[in-house]
Amino acid sequence: MAVHPVLAEVTRRIAERSADRREEYLSRIRDARTEGPARGGMGCANLAHGFAACGVQDKLWLRGNVTPNIAIVSSYNDMLSAHQPLKDYPDVLKAAIRRAGGTAQFAGGVPAMCDGITQGRAGMELSLFSRDVVAMATAVALSHDMFDGMLLLGVCDKIVPGLVIGALSFGHLPAILVPAGPMASGLPNAEKAKVRKRYAAGEIGRDELLAAEAASYHSPGTCTFYGTANSNQLLMEVMGLHLPGASFVPPGTDLREGLTAAAGRRVLQITDLAAEYTPVGEMLDERAFANAIVALLATGGSTNHTLHLPAMAAAAGIELTWDDFDELSQVTPMLTQLYPSGTADINHFHAAGGTAFLIGELIDAGLLHEDARTVGGATLAEYRKVPRLDGGRVVWEDGPAATGDPAVLRPVAEPFDTHGGLRTVRGNLGRAVVKVSAVKPEHRAVEAPARVFDSQEGLQDAFAAGELDRDVVAVVRLQGPRADGMPELHRLITPLGVLQDRGHKVALVTDGRLSGASGAVPAAIHASPEAAAGGPLARVRDGDVVRLDADKGLLEVLVPDEEFAAREPEGGVPDPGRWSGTGRELFAAFRAAVGPAERGAGVFG
Repeated sequence: MAVHPVLAEVTRRIAERSADRREEYLSRIRDARTEGPARGGMGCANLAHGFAACGVQDKLWLRGNVTPNIAIVSSYNDMLSAHQPLKDYPDVLKAAIRRAGGTAQFAGGVPAMCDGITQGRAGMELSLFSRDVVAMATAVALSHDMFDGMLLLGVCDKIVPGLVIGALSFGHLPAILVPAGPMASGLPNAEKAKVRKRYAAGEIGRDELLAAEAASYHSPGTCTFYGTANSNQLLMEVMGLHLPGASFVPPGTDLREGLTAAAGRRVLQITDLAAEYTPVGEMLDERAFANAIVALLATGGSTNHTLHLPAMAAAAGIELTWDDFDELSQVTPMLTQLYPSGTADINHFHAAGGTAFLIGELIDAGLLHEDARTVGGATLAEYRKVPRLDGGRVVWEDGPAATGDPAVLRPVAEPFDTHGGLRTVRGNLGRAVVKVSAVKPEHRAVEAPARVFDSQEGLQDAFAAGELDRDVVAVVRLQGPRADGMPELHRLITPLGVLQDRGHKVALVTDGRLSGASGAVPAAIHASPEAAAGGPLARVRDGDVVRLDADKGLLEVLVPDEEFAAREPEGGVPDPGRWSGTGRELFAAFRAAVGPAERGAGVFG
């Protein structure tokens, strides 16, 4: 199937604008490649330190230059439900690798925080920066020249992008990401959303709200709504970093353990000591990142990936822009309806045909580069298959030819929408991203007076005081990466949703984040340049009429240009004293160095 002309053109432009940086990156990782394992060039004391704690057999193998040694880097902790299943993975992986003729060492752990826990708390101001901490911790784990490949264990929001960024700094090595799978479906997401709105409206108390939340988030495994964590898993599979069909197999099942062991065996086959050498830095090229954007758009995935994909791409010497997302969105059909865009969760998606059906449909429509390299085989075509157990080992067979539930997953010929789930908007308030997949068409254009806030608490207080019971565009500024680390503002969606349900025209405009859980209220997020960098949100005043039109791509304040330009910015960077405590003071250097949202809001380069 020929590649769609828009996908071909966007991919060409990505490659063209990235040519110099990409060539510099490829030259660097090719220079890092050695003849045989890098540990073969170590001094004896260095190497002895490296295998001192190993068993007798592993020591014998590591003395030579023919046995591949694999690094295991894990984000395990038992506070995060998504990461708790990773506890036993190192032993499973080591055993599988040893049986296949290799060795493996647990190279290091990386931190893993949960935005679901830190929402509205001071800890959320560390969240986005934790991605770059994970990247640096991954690089530290890989820095010992002991390894011929890596297995990266992680699932959630910033952790997976951080692992990928860190892995790309050792891009001459192969990498496979090993997921944990989703928890079983609990309280339906639509019911949970209703309970939250009733609580925000004062109709129920905390005990009833907590009971609903506990029925939704109830066991080990990834949260089942289609937020950043599950968007991560889907994108890693489409980018070829997971084994085919690995993303959404539940934890604690025989197939899940079989896939984990299979990842250990497979990484040995793609090291530089084997026949299918697949260095991650060469594998993740412009085709892989274009494929990731399409998959994100086709599924209405997390807006956080308008930050994470550019940041990951930059680590591979590739420059992505929001224009790439916007242009591909015009030709990418919406093939899923998953909460918050619908009522189904990720388990329903998996049961309806999941990634195998989705990838097959997009390949047949020319909307994925089928020839992109992967860890699962020569091309992305391998990812049309689904795994099953045969005699205790995983085998792959052809995936479904039809959807198992057209209310959840559809073919390209019968999409939920002809356009993708994200839009880029622009105007005299800068550029921003809008997730439209959960927003009804009649709510996608709002023109109303602004109410300006410099904190999310200010909006919540105004709502509680009844000051927002009208048509309103809530402008929440000083939430960007330079201001306070770009926290998620997901708590604001519930009160704004209450106002919209009352019949008011409501929208949110912010330089902060909302994540994959953004809901039915139109929200222009990641506004860039941010207010703390002198961006135009700093010149908006209460009562200014703001127009947000996601379908037309507009974000503007209806104030004469000369008057608007003459206004003095308000707010500025908050007093650094507000960042004392809960670890925030440790990230001052990150806030000073961070780049703009459109370039990934990262601190590297």
